Amino acid sequence: MKSFCLFYPSNMYQNELNAITKSNRYRSRKLYTDDLADFSSNDYLGFAENKTLFERAVTQVSQYKTHAPKASILVNGYHPIHQEFEAFLTQHNGFEAALVCGSGFLANFSLIEALPRKRDLLILDEEYHASGMVASKTVDAEVLTFAHNDANHLENLINTHNHNRIIIAVEGIYSMSGDLLNRDIFEVADRYNALLIVDEAHSVGVVGENLRGVFDLFGITPKDNHIKMGTLGKALGSYGAYILCSEHIAEFLQNRAKAIIYTTAPSLFDIALGYQGLLYILKNRAKLRVEIATRQAVIKNILNVKIDGLICSYPLREDAHALAVQQGLIEEGFLVGAIRPPTVPKPILRLIPRLGESVSQLEKLCVHIQKGAF
Repeated sequence: MKSFCLFYPSNMYQNELNAITKSNRYRSRKLYTDDLADFSSNDYLGFAENKTLFERAVTQVSQYKTHAPKASILVNGYHPIHQEFEAFLTQHNGFEAALVCGSGFLANFSLIEALPRKRDLLILDEEYHASGMVASKTVDAEVLTFAHNDANHLENLINTHNHNRIIIAVEGIYSMSGDLLNRDIFEVADRYNALLIVDEAHSVGVVGENLRGVFDLFGITPKDNHIKMGTLGKALGSYGAYILCSEHIAEFLQNRAKAIIYTTAPSLFDIALGYQGLLYILKNRAKLRVEIATRQAVIKNILNVKIDGLICSYPLREDAHALAVQQGLIEEGFLVGAIRPPTVPKPILRLIPRLGESVSQLEKLCVHIQKGAF
């Protein structure tokens, strides 16, 4: 009997890559020089450059025999650093339980993949993050999307579809548009006793009296049907994520969420670094709020765009080439995001007025954008 093997050439996806390039959707990794003023990163508070927080995290991890998690969090990967951070999160956010996760993507995937069961109804905002949209393809529940931030459309879908449980997924601040969550959605969720997942990746550290996100901003005391997801990789200058919820939901997730059960526990250093970031915010929240408001005012005064957080979605003309606009600003010394379809319906500049850069640099950038009339 003859044996044979299939040979796949190294360019087996070239046709697909050519199509991506032709549609102006080709992406690549790039290293940018440190001399660019960074208004592209999600490092909202400039913590990625804060060496004091780095050194404190090193000191915290160095107190233990192990500096790596070693296993799944449900095998032997759960560590005192994880436990201490979770206790801090529950104490300062008003939830019963917390679960640390490897990333925001894994946290969202865990929630969306595990919670909706057969005969349930899963309803996501149409602009919900890709992690949730991908996870929604794996569930047995009926999956719907509602018009962005539209509480009336959400309620109409609930009333016109059969369901057992209802799970709603929204973001505190939407990652591309920068839109703030419509508070009425909390009222709809509570009225129908629906589980409400709030992805606070882009709102923690940015909005609220204590900079804890939209629960803080809206003055909402967490209920059993509320779930909050936060990341360490945005305002906190680290990597990882957490889920805040009731004890009952936490118990269910650690028994059903595949991205929690079958992944190595989160990095101890990353959790410690995020923890130090939260401690810094707690101590310096008044000063940080002033600095955030100052940058929001610059965006409003020069670009005439009102932002609720630290994401400015600046629309480009229909005929503008996003990457060419980005390159032009790089040549002037500024790095901003050039976001193209399919991530967004129309090309935008995604400008992050992060605290890691000076107000004067932000003003210069805004003037360049305004003069360019892109």
